[in-house]
Parts: sequence; C-alpha cells; structure tokens
Amino acid sequence: MKKLPWMTLGALTLAFAAIAPASAQTKSVAVTAIVEHPALDAVRDGAKDALKAAGFEEGKNLKWEYQSAQGNTGTAAQIARKFIGDNPDVIIAIATPSAQAVVAATKNVPVVFSAVTDPVAAKLVPSWEPSHTNVTGVSDLLAMDKQMELVKKIVPNVKRLGIVYNPGEANSVVVVKELKELLPKLGITLVEASAPRSVDVSSAGRSLVGKVDAIYNSTDNNVVSAYESLVKVAQEAKIPLIAADADSVKRGAIASLGVNYRDLGEQTGRMVARILKGEKPGDIKPEVSTKLELFVNPGAAEKQGVKLSEDFIKSATTVVK
Repeated sequence: MKKLPWMTLGALTLAFAAIAPASAQTKSVAVTAIVEHPALDAVRDGAKDALKAAGFEEGKNLKWEYQSAQGNTGTAAQIARKFIGDNPDVIIAIATPSAQAVVAATKNVPVVFSAVTDPVAAKLVPSWEPSHTNVTGVSDLLAMDKQMELVKKIVPNVKRLGIVYNPGEANSVVVVKELKELLPKLGITLVEASAPRSVDVSSAGRSLVGKVDAIYNSTDNNVVSAYESLVKVAQEAKIPLIAADADSVKRGAIASLGVNYRDLGEQTGRMVARILKGEKPGDIKPEVSTKLELFVNPGAAEKQGVKLSEDFIKSATTVVK
C-alpha cells in the first residue's frame, strides 16, 4: 500500500478540522451586568445553564467571562471596551445601562441584551423586528395595566401611587412615562421620588411617607440593588410595597406579577446558542418573556399593614413564607 506524503496528511487534517461541527470548537461568551442583585444574577445563571443544555459547557468548549459594573455606568463602558477588544463570539449585556454601553461601542461583535425593558426606547434596536445589525436580545417588558390591576387588588382604594426610580436609567423612564399616561384614567396620581444612586433609595422612599397610599417599584437597578432600605421604609410607615419582580417579593415586597428572571436568562441563553451555531443576531427578532408569575408574601403584607384575602393568596404561583 502506497503511503500518503506528510503534506497530504496535513492537508487532510486541516480539511477535517474545517468541517468539524461548531459545537466541537471552543466558543467565547463575555457577560456584563450593570450591577449584581438576585434578578440579574438569575439571568446570568440561567443563560449559562441554557448554553450548557445546548452543548456549550465552560471548561470543555466554552470560554465564559463575567464582569459586573457595580452600578457605575463609567465602569460599564470600560467593561464594554475591554470585552470588545477581546473579540468574543457573543457579548451578553444584562440590563439597560450595560447593554447601551456595549451597543454604543461595537457594530461588529454580536450582542445579546437581556432584562432590558424597552430596547427600542433605549436605542439598542430600531424596532421589535429583526434589526439587521449585530444586536438582538430578550426584554422583560411588563404591561402596566396588569401591574396596576395587581396594585388595586392589594390596595383597592389607592389614589396616590409612589415610585422610586433612577431618572438616568432608560428602562425606568419608560415605566414612569407609561404610568403617567395610564394612572389618570384609573383615578390615580403618580408621585415620583428620584434615586440617581443606590444610596439615594432610602431617602427617596422616606420622601414619599405621608404622600402616597402605596409604592410600586419597577425593575430599576438602583432600587433593586438597595431594596432592603425601601422595604424598611415601607414597614416603618405601613405603606404597601408592590414589586415588578419575584426576587423583590422574597426580599420584602407584598406581591409581584412579573417575569421569572431565571426563565428569562434561559431564554437569553438559547438565543446566544443559536448565534454560536451560526445564525446572525440581526436576523433574530427581539423577544419578550410572556410567562408571568404571581408571587405573594403574606408576612410582608402584615408588616406593611395589609390583610390579604385567602383567595388572592391561593391564586399565587408561589407564596413566600
């Protein structure tokens, strides 16, 4: 039998490598979040688990890097530049400020945003259709009419509703704008309290005491990262506190009708896997989580001066003890 020349064997090896399935090649995913708190951490962990289920596992064929901006938009921009210099296969940007920092810094590296309320208003994508750019992602957008139905179930006679938020965070501004349009139709006045930094959340909450019948918090990252301080105000002043996310209920809100952020992360991870397997982000339509869950915390309600009906408690997906 005639032996093949060494160069021919080398060429064959290269040829086989070129046609090897993408899942056998190491892929790199860089993950950035504006801050660490339970909801955003759940997105990160859910995405990683979904990638593993799709065949991309850290230490085998996936390089995974995560950095938090610790609530600082300047740091978010630095992380974005660092990740873009590394040229990963995909960047996952969790929450609006981090997503804006990454999208502003690259037109080439694939970007998948997550836990962004309104990616169009945040100027991440031009519309809810495929962007034909390097960007797609998953939104945690909530319908405000359903949120206000929840508020009225807990505080039927609510006339003045407070909200603590960071006016520099696009997703929070969108929520406030929607509430300003919706609440007058329901006979409710919105009372705003500004918290540009996490350390401002407590004082912003105290500024609402005596002025509101209840407080609603969106998924504002400053507020959620310092949530216990807002809970303390609500308990001391006996103001019902209603949240947009389940993790806030576990931390002391009375109830939420919101997205399961672990599921949102898994949805994000499945989208990333599609890109790692060859799809272009600009061909993938941005998605919204449609799976809402009612979390109820009767203990928190009691501390905030509210008696919940048994029927309402029984209707919950999860009752927090």
